[in-house]
Amino acid sequence: MTAFLLLLLQFVTVACMPRDIFELEGGVMSEFIEDNSTTAAVAGTQYGIDVSTTISSSTATCLASTYTFVVPRGYRSSGSVDTQVCTSIIAAYNAGIKIRDTYLFPCPTCSKSASAQMSELVSYLNTNCKSQWSGRIWLDIEGSSYWTGSTSSNKAWYQALRDSCKSLGVTCGIYSSASQWSAIFGSTSYCYGSDLPLWYAHYDNLASFSDFTTFGCWTTPHAKQYVGTTTVCSMGVDKNYATAF
Repeated sequence: MTAFLLLLLQFVTVACMPRDIFELEGGVMSEFIEDNSTTAAVAGTQYGIDVSTTISSSTATCLASTYTFVVPRGYRSSGSVDTQVCTSIIAAYNAGIKIRDTYLFPCPTCSKSASAQMSELVSYLNTNCKSQWSGRIWLDIEGSSYWTGSTSSNKAWYQALRDSCKSLGVTCGIYSSASQWSAIFGSTSYCYGSDLPLWYAHYDNLASFSDFTTFGCWTTPHAKQYVGTTTVCSMGVDKNYATAF
C-alpha cells in the first residue's frame, strides 16, 4: 500500500508540473513562446519582437504576457516614414510593454540625404507619440541591393546617418550581421559606429550570444534576432533575445 501511494504521489506531481518546464529542458524555447504561455524569464534575459506591420491593441495585450520589448518599423526602404509606427508604439505602451523602440530602414539611393531621413522620422515620432516612444532608433543596415554599388559611397552615406543621431540628440543602435556588413561596406573590419549597441541577426533558433563572432569592432552584442518571419499572437514577427535591452 505504501509503495502504491508513493507511486500515485509521483504521478500527480509530474502531471501538475507546468508544460514549459518540459519544453525548456528540451530546448524548445520558441515553441513555448509560440503557445503564448506565461513563464518566468531566466534572470538577466529579455525577449522581444520586431515587426514591419501594425501592432493592434489586442495583439499588444497578447504580446505583453511574454515580451518586454517591441521594435516596429519607423522608416521604409522606399524613403518615407511608416505612419503606422506610432499606432504600434502606443498600443504597446498601453499594454504595458516596457521598451518601445523603432527601426529605420534607410534609402541610400533616394534623393533625400541621410540626415533628412533621420530628421523626418524623429519629427514624426516627437509629434505623434513622443511620450510613448522609448527614444531609441535602430539603424537597419542590411540588404546590399538597397545601397549603392560603391562601398566607399556606402560608408560615406552610413556615416552621415550615424552622425545624424548625434546632431539630432537621438539614441541609436545598429542592426546588422557580419555578412551584411561586409557586403555593404566591403569588410567586417570597418568600424564606424561601433560605439553604438549592436543588434545582430543569426537565425539559429537559439536565444543565446554563444554564436557571436566579432565584426565591425563589436566584441559584445546588445541583442540577437534569433528567429525570423514566424507567427506570434497571430502576427508575423521576428523573435529577439537580449540580456538587457
